Amino acid sequence: MQLSLLESSDPRQVAENRVRELRIQLEYHNKRYYQLDAPEISDAEYDALFRELASLEERYPDLVTSDSPSQRVGGAATGRFRTVVHRLPMLSLENAVNDEEIRAKLDARVKKELGLAESSAVSYMCEPKMDGLAVELIYEQGVLTVASTRGDGITGEDVTPNIRTMRGVPLRLAGEWVPPLLEVRGEVYLSLEAFQKINRDREENGEPPFANPRNAAAGSLRQLDPRITARRPLSLFCYAPGLVEGATFSSQHEFLSVASTWGLPVNPLARLVEDVDGAVAYYNEMQELRESLPYEIDGTVVKVDSFQLQRELGEKSRSPLWAIACKFPPRQAETELEDILLSVGRTGVITPVAKLKPVEISGVTVSRATLHNWDELTAKDIRVGDTVVVERAGDVIPAVVRVVVDRRTGSERMVPPPLVCPECGSAVVRIADEVALRCMGISCPPQIRESLRHFASRGAMDIEGLGEKVVEQLLALGLVHTVADLYSLTKDDFMQFDRMGDKLASNLLAALESSKACDLSRFVFALGIRHVGERTAKALAQAFGSLENLEAATFDELISVRDIGATVAQSIFTFFNTPDNRSVIGRLRELGVNPTAVAKTVGGRLSGKNFVFTGSLTRFSRDHARKLVEDQGGNVVGSVSRKTDYVVAGEDSGSKLVKARELGIAILGEDEFLNLLETPDERNM
Repeated sequence: MQLSLLESSDPRQVAENRVRELRIQLEYHNKRYYQLDAPEISDAEYDALFRELASLEERYPDLVTSDSPSQRVGGAATGRFRTVVHRLPMLSLENAVNDEEIRAKLDARVKKELGLAESSAVSYMCEPKMDGLAVELIYEQGVLTVASTRGDGITGEDVTPNIRTMRGVPLRLAGEWVPPLLEVRGEVYLSLEAFQKINRDREENGEPPFANPRNAAAGSLRQLDPRITARRPLSLFCYAPGLVEGATFSSQHEFLSVASTWGLPVNPLARLVEDVDGAVAYYNEMQELRESLPYEIDGTVVKVDSFQLQRELGEKSRSPLWAIACKFPPRQAETELEDILLSVGRTGVITPVAKLKPVEISGVTVSRATLHNWDELTAKDIRVGDTVVVERAGDVIPAVVRVVVDRRTGSERMVPPPLVCPECGSAVVRIADEVALRCMGISCPPQIRESLRHFASRGAMDIEGLGEKVVEQLLALGLVHTVADLYSLTKDDFMQFDRMGDKLASNLLAALESSKACDLSRFVFALGIRHVGERTAKALAQAFGSLENLEAATFDELISVRDIGATVAQSIFTFFNTPDNRSVIGRLRELGVNPTAVAKTVGGRLSGKNFVFTGSLTRFSRDHARKLVEDQGGNVVGSVSRKTDYVVAGEDSGSKLVKARELGIAILGEDEFLNLLETPDERNM
């Protein structure tokens, strides 16, 4: 957003115009950061805008209004959750950007407000400034009752169900005695390892990656479905009390010590220092340690340790006078984007990668940066030859933040998305509702490890003994390049392995031979077609009856199969019409792999009945239970709907059981299920 200042020779008029512009910009970026979790500028750029506004308002106090960004904290609640009013405001902190400002903005101010001599010492509590999402937890009689986000500092969002999914958060405080009421503030964050895994999974699933761990933590915590949050390994560090009844603390240091005895997670790097020199030394130490930490920090927080002194100092409308956030220099740099390379992932996702003129960022030389996907590349208008801003923030591979458009000369070159895979030459497709481009080749080198592992797995070809270690050695020795190569292996090939005996080699060959006479549905599942799981593979085998018919199926024929929609049909059609895939399947046939369809039982006692299994079964496995149903003509489906006839509930059944009760669907225990199978037709039909 760019607004032009009105021309004026009056300094106050110029300031008023600039204040108006800054407020509009800051409110816009507040919404992007706090409500949409999609910031457009870096923290350093935001801080610079805020500091300029604060400076102008300090120079011209009559320009300060109640709706100025300087008079409030963060952004308002999104309205997706119940609103929680904080009994004590959750204030944000004024920023310092170097050790000189720690001395001037905090220590000098504290001593002035308290009437202390400059030579006197004030004890400070220093903590890493976590790059996450601030929350408040309320414990009543030691039990977690409410958890909320900071929101605008006065009201936040109720995220209690989501916080409860975090294993590091105690649902009940430990210890023989706890206060009747304890409000504790903390920061929810994601470790770098968890952040990188989430982004890998999102990219492999065709979803846009999170920009940084803070966005990932915020997006994970603010899910309407707590089950999604439960799959994200969020963590928490507690840093301060809110309202406390029945207990008193003399200092920040004492509170953190006691909080840890109650089982509340406290950052072990928090440290009490004797004076401002200790606070400056801590800031410099954390800056050096930053790159080796397993989580993101963007500075340190320094607080007057004594709660009595904190009360005497008080606060301004936006921030306390007894604390400051000491920000680290931004981990960004400008450099030239020399080329855009293509990287193929283990599931065929093709990612554009920027080849950069080497540049040093935070002591590390960077020459590659991820561009994520073509949608993002297009949205940022990134071209070969551009000068770009690169950031190292929570990822092994740095990311291109934006283009410096003013540096363009006209010689820059756009790179179109690829039509064929750079590794194997197979067709590249973009499946509906995904941002990722994918190679559809079954023998694409980057995908072969995952293809082999999946092909041999229990639900697929079930090749006993062909686990990950065997696959790794096959690839290391260059013995296989496609799944078909498995069936041309000899005993001499296996005997090259480390710790391979004659008997084990014979067993592997026997398992491979045995798998040749396989069920068509298992074979289709083993091929690893995108969106085709075991259930869809069975539906395809039943609908087409042979591999030849399935290979020749048109899109319209595929989409007519029950429970197969347009996205799945297109994925299947593309797979079987990729020449490389046809070649691999043809070679499998030549080597004796002969998949045949098992005729579906028609007219059995369970014909047309839909079953859902939930919870832990003790009398039989899920696979065996499925076979029992299908042998009598029934169907096993994955989710409960009004079309479900029976839900078989084992131990620790969850949401499926709840939904079945809501819909009035018949619920069976394991014994009742077995009785149903043995009941004469007329009684259960």
